[in-house]
Amino acid sequence: VQLQASGGGLVQAGGSLTLSCAASGRTFGTYTVGWFRQAPGKEREFVACISWSGGSTNYADSVKGRFTISRDNAKKMVYLQMNSLKPEDTAVYYCAAGLMSINIVGSWSTGADRYDYWGQGTLVTVSS
Repeated sequence: VQLQASGGGLVQAGGSLTLSCAASGRTFGTYTVGWFRQAPGKEREFVACISWSGGSTNYADSVKGRFTISRDNAKKMVYLQMNSLKPEDTAVYYCAAGLMSINIVGSWSTGADRYDYWGQGTLVTVSS
């Protein structure tokens, strides 16, 4: 599976942005997909993930209620809708794919080591 993230940019606080993750590979529909982010000088952190069917999602507490992850397996796309953006959301955002044994996501799906394939990242900058 190859992944390519896009959609980043500069937005004012309170604004919205949608990130896209385009995937290649015939078995994309069997992968759990996650979004992670890394701010300057900080470690990479989990943002959100979605099960292979799209029926189960999990979010970091810091984005819960503001971000929405979704996927379209027919188009091999995963999206991250980000609303009410804050300056602390500024980071490089990465999408990642991993094979997990069940079609449900939870705390076990939040570790970066659960994901085998990573996109190149897209920069989101939120100005105050």
